[in-house]
Amino acid sequence: MGGYSLKLKTKTGQQHIVSNLEQSTTVRNLKDKITELTQIPPEVLHVVLGYPPFTPLDFSKEDELLTTIGVSNGDTLIVNEKQLSEEERRQQAAKKLMEEDERLAKELAAQVEGSGGILLKQVVPSDNSCLFTSIGFVLSGKVEPEKSQYMREIIASTVNADKQQYNEGILGRPNDEYCAWILQPESWGGAIEVSILSAHHGIEFDVVDITNAIINRFGENMNYGIRAFLLFDGIHYDPLYLESTSGEPPKTIFPIEDNAVYVQAEQLAKEAKSSRQFTDVNRFTLRCIDCDCLLQGQVEAQQHAKRTGHVNFGEV
Repeated sequence: MGGYSLKLKTKTGQQHIVSNLEQSTTVRNLKDKITELTQIPPEVLHVVLGYPPFTPLDFSKEDELLTTIGVSNGDTLIVNEKQLSEEERRQQAAKKLMEEDERLAKELAAQVEGSGGILLKQVVPSDNSCLFTSIGFVLSGKVEPEKSQYMREIIASTVNADKQQYNEGILGRPNDEYCAWILQPESWGGAIEVSILSAHHGIEFDVVDITNAIINRFGENMNYGIRAFLLFDGIHYDPLYLESTSGEPPKTIFPIEDNAVYVQAEQLAKEAKSSRQFTDVNRFTLRCIDCDCLLQGQVEAQQHAKRTGHVNFGEV
């Protein structure tokens, strides 16, 4: 029975030929092929043999051979999209969600097995120095907010020593003004500061940005050989660490070639974004340190800075 063919007709008048079907072809194989050709999702496929009396095909027995559902060489199948009731749509959506959860659970299990642990977040204070506290944690394994000032001094010293590289165009303000600004405990750190601290410590810092579900790698081209991960939700940084499944101490520094941990970080970003575990920078509230004015979102903050010259903001 090898090498037989079927004809497909859709409600739009399109016709397809499914050829070279074998005796071992299963119902699932045919179902997948019909979906591929017609772009009709498998859960709403309604297929009948094309000559009266029309016989609906039972696609529920996916592992059985085509002969068991009455399909023969040369048959014409009429393919339609089944109209679902609201209850059926809810059931289908719930089934898809459950299948996606199962898939993610399997992926996570494989990642955990490959890396020897699970990547977790260490919460640090929201005190405008969260970036520096987070970097301090991945370096020492301790949450020590009081050490943040030391990192600010490293950044100010680096910027002050190279006014050509760190010019007003890069910093958004004159070099000397920036150096004074970053030393203030109310000033936030961001990409410039991560880049400087990456070079200073000789470590690639990978910022897991859950607002966009991407990882920004600082020091990627420097061949440092080791990396650490920071989680960023739009305004706040937290460090990530690997909780061992074998009783070993938590790890915060990883070899660049440890791809299993990187894949975990990517998955964490996707899951956090899908569950909206990020801060909408257009809605969060800021306080101007200079005049104590409350502002809603980054747009108001930018307008306030342009109007008043105030550039020091804190989280509320």
